[in-house]
Amino acid sequence: MEQAASDLEENRHQQQDLITRLDVLRQEEELLLSILSLAEDSAKVPEQAQGEEAPLSHVVSEGSARQVTGARPMRSGAKPSGKGGRRPGKERRPLLKDLLLDLLKGHVEPRHAAELREELLARHPERVPTPQVVRNTLEGLVAKGTVERHKQGRSVMYTVVTSGDE
Repeated sequence: MEQAASDLEENRHQQQDLITRLDVLRQEEELLLSILSLAEDSAKVPEQAQGEEAPLSHVVSEGSARQVTGARPMRSGAKPSGKGGRRPGKERRPLLKDLLLDLLKGHVEPRHAAELREELLARHPERVPTPQVVRNTLEGLVAKGTVERHKQGRSVMYTVVTSGDE
């Protein structure tokens, strides 16, 4: 009987570990979609400028891309179908980078990534990014020039770049 109880407890721990890993994978997916969006924003695609649609040629599934049709390969900056694809009439969740930018715009003083994460959790309880995902997203915005990083010793804080600073 003790062995069964012990096995049951071990099973519960393994389930909790799997749930945690699944949450981390979902957050990593969200981060990757944000990075893809940042890359798309910074790259101009001539065909899109002319109003042409990109053909569906790849589908992202279970963390890996696989070719679906015999059409030409996906262009740089184009989005795969799925969560990132834009379909008329379908509403998208705002990207983490946009939510963080909105939060930063509401503050005059520089903010720590942890403070921004706490504020994000309070305002958007459906979004639960890890602290690392928030930091990576903020660093992506720094790389893009939208957000400025301020270091004070080992502490790092962020502010939105204003039009006077650019």
